[in-house]
Amino acid sequence: MHAIFDEWNAYALKKTLVSRNLDLDQVMGDARLKIVAVTGIRRCGKSSVLILLRQKLQKEGLNAAYINLEDSRIKGVPSLLDDALKWFGDSGCLLLDEITAAKDWEGWLARNHEMLKGRLRLVVSSSRATLSRPSKPLRGRVLAHELYPLSFAEFLRFKGVSVEPTTAGIGRAEKALAEYLVYGGFPEVALAADKTDKVRVIGSYFRDIVGLDLAEMAESQVTTVELFGKYIIEASYFSASKCLRFFQTVGHKIGKVALLNLEKCSQDGYLFFFVPIFSHTIKDRSQYPRKSYLGDTGFLYAMSGRTDMGRLLENAVYLELRRRLPPQQDIHYWKSPEGIEADFVIREGLRVKDIIQAAYAIEDDKTKKREIQGLTACAEEFGLKNGTIITWGVEQVEDISGIKVRFVPLWKWLLESPG
Repeated sequence: MHAIFDEWNAYALKKTLVSRNLDLDQVMGDARLKIVAVTGIRRCGKSSVLILLRQKLQKEGLNAAYINLEDSRIKGVPSLLDDALKWFGDSGCLLLDEITAAKDWEGWLARNHEMLKGRLRLVVSSSRATLSRPSKPLRGRVLAHELYPLSFAEFLRFKGVSVEPTTAGIGRAEKALAEYLVYGGFPEVALAADKTDKVRVIGSYFRDIVGLDLAEMAESQVTTVELFGKYIIEASYFSASKCLRFFQTVGHKIGKVALLNLEKCSQDGYLFFFVPIFSHTIKDRSQYPRKSYLGDTGFLYAMSGRTDMGRLLENAVYLELRRRLPPQQDIHYWKSPEGIEADFVIREGLRVKDIIQAAYAIEDDKTKKREIQGLTACAEEFGLKNGTIITWGVEQVEDISGIKVRFVPLWKWLLESPG
C-alpha cells in the first residue's frame, strides 16, 4: 500500500496545472487551527487545488504528501487512513483527496486533529457538501472552502483570452462568454477544443455524479436519480407535488418524502441548487416552489440539447453569487402577491442587502418593463434605493421612481471584483 501512496505523491509533484482563484496561503493558515475541507462538485478542480498546494509546500521545503483515496486499489480498505498516517508520520501537512471514500473518516479526522494538534495539518477534499457540515465528532473542527467550476475570469485565463475595453476586445469577451454559458466551466471541458468532446465529457460527469454520489447518498436506484435529474434540467422551479406528478406520468413509483430527499442530496452533491422564496416564515420557504439552478451551465445543453440563453445567463449569475457571497448572506427570489418577481434577493439576517435581475435581452419594451417593475417593486418593499439588472449587452443607469437601476452586461459583471 505504501507504494501506492508514493505513486500518488510523485504524481502530484510532476503534474502541470493552471492556478485557481483560491488563496493557498489562507488555506495553510486555516490548517494551523482547523481541518481544512475543500468541497465542490465532482471534477470541478478540487484535486488540482490539493496538488497545487502540495507543489507549493514542496517549493517551501515543508513536509507534505498527497493521496487520492478513491484509487480503486485502496478504496474500502478498513485501515486505509491509519496506513496513510504510518506512511507519512505525525508532522507536516497531509493532503487527502476524497476523504469521504475512506472508512470511519469522521472519527479518524477528529481523533488525529485533536491528538496531533500543532504538528499535523490536515487538508481534505470531498464532492459532498456534508463534509462542510460534519456531525458531532467534527463539529467546530472544520473550516470549509467551497470550489465551483471555473468562474468566467478563470475560464478566460484557462483559454488564454485577454479582455480589452475596445470594440474588438468586447467582441472576444462575448464570444468566450457564449461558449462559457453553453458548455460550462469544468476545467477539462474548457480546455477541450472539439465541441462534441465537450458534450461527451459533460454527459459522463453527469452520470458519474448521479451514480457515484447522489444514488449512494439518497440510497436510491440510479435510474430514479437520473429521472429526477432530467426533470430538474427541464424545470425552472421545483415543487415536490409537480415532480411527483411527472414521475407518475412516466409510470415510476416514488413518494414525496423520497423526492424531497433527492432534492437535498442533489444539493449536497452540488449537482443542483434550490433557491427558496424570500419570506420570514419557514413555512412559506418550504411550501412555495424553489427556483432550480444547475451546478454547471453546461449540463443544460449536454443533457437536453437546448440552449436557453436566458436561463443560462441567470444560472451563471447564481453560481457567481455563490462564489462571491460570504457565509452569513443567503440568496432568495422574491414574488409579490400580484406575481411580480425579482430573481435574486441577497439577505443578511433580516435585512435585504441587494436585488439583482437577470435578463438576456431587454430590447423588447415589454420585457424591459417587466424586469424594471420586479426590481423596483422589490426595492420599495425592502427600502432599497438601488438595484442591478444584468443583461447580455446593455450598459446604462436609469433613475426610476427614485430608485437607481444599473444595467450591466454579464461579461462585465462577471469580471468585476466582489464587493
